Amino acid sequence: MPAQIEHIDAIARREGRAVLYLEFHPRPFREWRNYDYQGDPVRAAVLAWFHAHAVPWTACGPFADSRVMALYLGQVYINVPYDETLPEYRELRDYLEHPDGTIRHDGVRFYAMSLDHAMENAAHDEPGFWERWPEDF
Repeated sequence: MPAQIEHIDAIARREGRAVLYLEFHPRPFREWRNYDYQGDPVRAAVLAWFHAHAVPWTACGPFADSRVMALYLGQVYINVPYDETLPEYRELRDYLEHPDGTIRHDGVRFYAMSLDHAMENAAHDEPGFWERWPEDF
């Protein structure tokens, strides 16, 4: 994991568009506190497929919530535009989802975050916001 990662909503604001990302969840969900994303074979297989198909990705944090100090659980930002007309998007979608839209891989959640939703946290981009945040936590 990189030393510092961006929240997915910050990435959407930086990119100025809707963004795609994955979360990985153990089954049963109550075991998330013991979840080791680095040892998750499903996550490893998904990332191996990304590598084999030249899908650009990077580690990302969840949607920022200044009321919560969240752990990194292996989430990834997928740098492919959310656009049904793009072959790269369709190939990615078809790998991750069945034709009916259900997910193919147990413990994987595939999301598209709209720019409008990401803009709800636009105040987080103000200079010094995250440096001041611990004082109010």
